[in-house]
Amino acid sequence: MHHALDLVWKNKRYLIIAVSVIAFLAVLQDVRADDILRLDTTAYNFFVIRLRRPWVTSIMEGFSSLSSPIVIAVMFLMVVAFAPGRRPGMCAALNLVSVVAINQVLKYIVQRPRPDGFRLISEVGYSFPSGHSMVSMAFYGLCAWMVWTYERDRILRWLCCLSFATIVVVVGMSRVYLGVHYASDVIAGFCVSLAWLGVYTKIFCPLFMPEESEQHATQVANPAYVEPERLYVADDTGTMRARHMQWEKRVRSREDGTSSRTRR
Repeated sequence: MHHALDLVWKNKRYLIIAVSVIAFLAVLQDVRADDILRLDTTAYNFFVIRLRRPWVTSIMEGFSSLSSPIVIAVMFLMVVAFAPGRRPGMCAALNLVSVVAINQVLKYIVQRPRPDGFRLISEVGYSFPSGHSMVSMAFYGLCAWMVWTYERDRILRWLCCLSFATIVVVVGMSRVYLGVHYASDVIAGFCVSLAWLGVYTKIFCPLFMPEESEQHATQVANPAYVEPERLYVADDTGTMRARHMQWEKRVRSREDGTSSRTRR
C-alpha cells in the first residue's frame, strides 16, 4: 500500500493531466449532444434562484474582475518584479497567450450559446469553455506553482497556494452567478487549464525558470554567501544542524585553498 502511494505521488503530474483530460472529454460529450447537464440545472437553482441578492451581486462582480485584463496585468507586473528565475515574465506571458488561444479554438469548435434570460452582465462570444475560468486557473495556478517550487517557508507556501486556489474557485462561481456561463463551462475550463499547466510546468517552465536546486546551488557556490535561517523553516532541527555544518565545512575548505595559493 505504501509503495502504491509513493508511486502515485511520484507520478502525480501525469495523474492530474489524465484525470483533467478525461473529465473534460466527459463534459464535452454531453455538451456536444446539446444536453443541459444536471450539474448546470443544480448550479442554476442554487446561484440564480436562491443566492441572488443585490449585495451578493456586487461581491460576485468583484470576484469576476479578478480575471479581468486589468487585474491580470497588475499581477503580471508583480510576477515580473518579484518572481525568481531568468525570465519569469516571459514564462507567465507565454502561458497566458497559449491558454487564450486554446480557449478560442475550443469555443469555435463547440460553438455553445451562452445562457439566455438571466444574465446580470453583458458578454459576447460562445460559452464553452469559460474563458475567465481558464485564464484564472492558468495564471493563478502558475503563480501557485512558482510559490510551491521556490518558497521555503512551509506556512507561507500553503497560505499563498490556498489563496490562489480560492481565487480560481470564486472566479468560476461568479461566472455562473452572473448568468454568463453554465457550470459545465466553468468545470471544462478548469480541466483544460489544469491539464495545460501540468504540461507547461514540465516542458516550458524550465526554459525560463531554473529548478530550485539549481538556483540554490548557484547561490551557495559563493564563499561569502550566508544562507538565511528562513530556508530551514521546513526542516527539523537535526537536518538544519547537519546542513549548516556542511556549509561551514565548504566555506573553510575554500578559505584554506585560497590561503595556500596566496602563500605560494
